[in-house]
Amino acid sequence: MFTGIVEELGEVTAVENLGDASRFRLRGPVVTEGARHGDSIAVNGVCLTVVEHEGDEFTADVMAETLDRSSLGVLAVGSRVNLERPMAVGDRLGGHIVQGHVDGTGEVIERKPSENWEIVKISLPADLTRYVVEKGSITVDGISLTVVEAGPDFFTVSLIPTTLDLTTLGLKQPGDPVNLEVDVIAKYVERLLGSRGEQPAGLPGSQGATS
Repeated sequence: MFTGIVEELGEVTAVENLGDASRFRLRGPVVTEGARHGDSIAVNGVCLTVVEHEGDEFTADVMAETLDRSSLGVLAVGSRVNLERPMAVGDRLGGHIVQGHVDGTGEVIERKPSENWEIVKISLPADLTRYVVEKGSITVDGISLTVVEAGPDFFTVSLIPTTLDLTTLGLKQPGDPVNLEVDVIAKYVERLLGSRGEQPAGLPGSQGATS
């Protein structure tokens, strides 16, 4: 489990095509400290397994399914990536519960800078809109963020200078893809209510939840 608090901005140093998968080599001095074979590291919000570790670099294999369903397929040598190690038992949960399982991808639509923060508008796949609410949590490229506005096919987030300086969201431009993971609690609530024959308010075909 992760928290969505990015530990460092890493870099892709090599990409090897394995046919039905790709092997990435990534540099990250912080996340590789004490890393071992089989450990998990979130790369732009995708939970990957460490295959090899040498110095401040590690390798991870990414299967075709993950490449197709996330933005990792567009990474190339020199790409910057958000890196986070799993949360240790007893650590503070600084962001929110993040699984590292990408639900879909969005696209940066526009950026509106101001003196002390920046508003970023991101497209939202239709099948994820029901999980996104104003002031709720969403993970964008592995970053735990608070939703400012939840539209029918987009959402906005407000980014402080620290987030812009220390994560990929300071580099993303309109048209760039981002990985999205919605709040897992919302998905569990939907499943539990569905198993009881109830339909949460706002879901397709619902007339409001019953009790």
